[in-house]
Amino acid sequence: MTESYPSEVPAQEQSWPGETSQMTPVPDHGEESYVGRDRLTGKRALITGGDSGIGRATAIAFAKEGASVAISYLPQEQADAEETKAAVEAAGGTIHLLPGDLRTEEANKKLAHDAVEALDGIDVVIANAGFQMAHPGGIGDFPSGQIEQVFETNVFSTFWLVKYLEPSLGEGSSIIFTTSIQAFDPSEPLLDYAATKAALNNLMVNLASELGPKGIRVNAVAPGPIWTPLIVSTFDAEKIEGFGSDTPLGRPGQPVELAPAYVFLASDEASYVSGTVLGVTGGKPVF
Repeated sequence: MTESYPSEVPAQEQSWPGETSQMTPVPDHGEESYVGRDRLTGKRALITGGDSGIGRATAIAFAKEGASVAISYLPQEQADAEETKAAVEAAGGTIHLLPGDLRTEEANKKLAHDAVEALDGIDVVIANAGFQMAHPGGIGDFPSGQIEQVFETNVFSTFWLVKYLEPSLGEGSSIIFTTSIQAFDPSEPLLDYAATKAALNNLMVNLASELGPKGIRVNAVAPGPIWTPLIVSTFDAEKIEGFGSDTPLGRPGQPVELAPAYVFLASDEASYVSGTVLGVTGGKPVF
């Protein structure tokens, strides 16, 4: 990976859910920069929100590490999903595209079935799909329906997906949630989003306790400010300028800089790691 990532990004804005190719600069997902070391050979992984950002970088890294992957994503994100597919296949990997909106229990039940069928089993579950929408106002004028969408996408879908995949997971399997620095250092414009990420940390700890006796590890990765389509499609343009500059490292992170955290937690190297949050935050504390 390179050390020449930009310390600043220009003001820009897209309609949600955003498109990677329209971002300036285009994020680094590890297409060229990530080097695999056969740490996940033979493993089968499902990555939700795998079309772009952290999910895409993780899919590429897993492919380069020897895993086969399936990704889920919203149907309107098909263009980004096809780019992820091309990058994984260019790395010599196998990928299955499973579009769908995961805001219902039935959708997660279907995804669990389809992923196990496509991958012929499953070893790693990465619940990474997420939604946020910055709201500068107070709770009094909070948009109707937004809190439902945020909780359904971030918390309920994670709960349901684990519920339906747990029977297919064997000893040595790994479940990884994407939480956020927002769980530890919440900002007011992300009132609902921050609450969901704190909830996921709590869910992770409880599931680690419940599933540990079965040899299933459950952990979380907490990103800081990472340069993804979610940012440019959920913040006003003027908020983008200076994004990530408040971290000790003074810049936004790139998706590829998250991928090694997921690789480690999914690998046998993390065989005694469960019930923990691994922060990748540019220096912001996760405690």
